[in-house]
This record gives sequence, C-alpha cells and structure tokens, in this order.
Amino acid sequence: MRFSEWLYLAWWGWPLPLVGAALLAAEVHMGYPGVRAWLPYVILLPLAVLLLLGLGRLKVRVTGGDGPELWVGDAHLPLRHVGAVEVIGKDIRRKALGPELDPAAFVVNRSWIPTLVRVEVTDPDDPTPYWVFSTRHPERIAALLRDIRPPLPPDATPAADGG
Repeated sequence: MRFSEWLYLAWWGWPLPLVGAALLAAEVHMGYPGVRAWLPYVILLPLAVLLLLGLGRLKVRVTGGDGPELWVGDAHLPLRHVGAVEVIGKDIRRKALGPELDPAAFVVNRSWIPTLVRVEVTDPDDPTPYWVFSTRHPERIAALLRDIRPPLPPDATPAADGG
C-alpha cells in the first residue's frame, strides 16, 4: 500500500441528522407512552449513526507491487492507464464539477472536502475520459501517481499534468 485515506463525514455533518433522529424518536414516544416509549430511541439513534458512517465513508488508496492500482471506493484503475494528473483546488472546484465536467467522467465528490484530483484515463477500451475524486491530500496523491505511472508519450501536454 503506497497511499491510503478514509474520507469520513466531517464533524459538522453529524449534529443535524442525530437531532432529527432524536426529535422523531421523541415524537413517537409522545404517541406511545409506557413500556414502548424507549424503543424509538434505541432504534432510531443507532440507525442514524450507522447511516452516517456508511454514507460518509470512502477509501482512496494506491497499491504497489507488480500491478499497482488506484482505488476509489470499489472502483479501481491500473496505473498503467493513468495519464495526466491534475490537482483541483477549492477555487476552481465549482468549474471542474460544473461546466467543465465531461458527463462520461467517473466522479466521486465529497462536498465537505474542498480539494479534488483529476486523473486522465489512457485505456483505449475504457469510455471514461478521466476520474475526478475528493481527497484531503491532493498534492501527495498526485505526486505519487505521477511517480508510479509509466512515462507519458511525447505528444502529451505537460501543462495539464501540473508540471
């Protein structure tokens, strides 16, 4: 493993769903007093926590070895098919995910993480032109992908590769 990062939901994404689950449990509690009054709290609050953990979790990793790959969630891309790598900062993020986004691109966006990495896919059999994914360490993963991948062909544009 050359790089590994978990993209959990930010702390400020937790209070509102938990308060909502508690309010829903309190509403059910008011309608069913007695022994069943505690049941909505026991069910809804842990369910909200499990949903927040499950929906807010994503792993980004770069494996090493004979066949190194970039993994984003369950999707993987062999590094032999990695072309230009670009770091997308928070200042151009909206443009990269809006008007400049190719509809065929593979996108994994976590709105609470301000930076993205765009990776060109050079596999001729893959209809996906590039991957765009969130990461908290964009420079680190971009440098790692540039170092591990095979050299770009001479006609590739170095400006799009960030240097």
